[in-house]
Amino acid sequence: MNTGLPDVIAGRLSVLFCGINPGLAAAASGHHFEGRGNRFWRVIYLAGFTAEELRPQDARRILDYGCGLTTVVERPTAGADELSKQDFVEAAAGFETKVATYAPRFVAFLGKAGYAALTGAREISWGRQATALQGATVWVLPNPSGRNRAFSLEQLVDAYRELFVAAHVGAASAASSSFDAD
Repeated sequence: MNTGLPDVIAGRLSVLFCGINPGLAAAASGHHFEGRGNRFWRVIYLAGFTAEELRPQDARRILDYGCGLTTVVERPTAGADELSKQDFVEAAAGFETKVATYAPRFVAFLGKAGYAALTGAREISWGRQATALQGATVWVLPNPSGRNRAFSLEQLVDAYRELFVAAHVGAASAASSSFDAD
């Protein structure tokens, strides 16, 4: 099903941010994280991923920072709690193919629900996961939705900054390793 919310993706990204599914406002506008109160754009800016706070309509500019955007399930809903287990089952193969095709270094699930549904895991901690997905290191971050008030802006920024540091340190190590090989 075409949601009107296209992926913002390219090959070999540093981080592919992965929402659970499009919200109704995002699907209607065609812009990721459009919903009123969604803190995604502010959080990634404050965590260091972007040099400025982008707006939903400028989402393609996130590619300039080595990051991309996608969702596990394409079907838009008012809330992720409206998704069924079957929605995730039907989305799993396509999602894994997307990750394999574009080969990001990190896949960052925004919230535990998408990762749990794809893996069947019941106990998921925040941060880096032990198992990779199609060669990408998996990271689980708190969902920045305005509905998620369990995390303050400061807590979200701290969590996302951990991924930023991991992605930067890894990139710097890889760059210096290939430089040293010359």
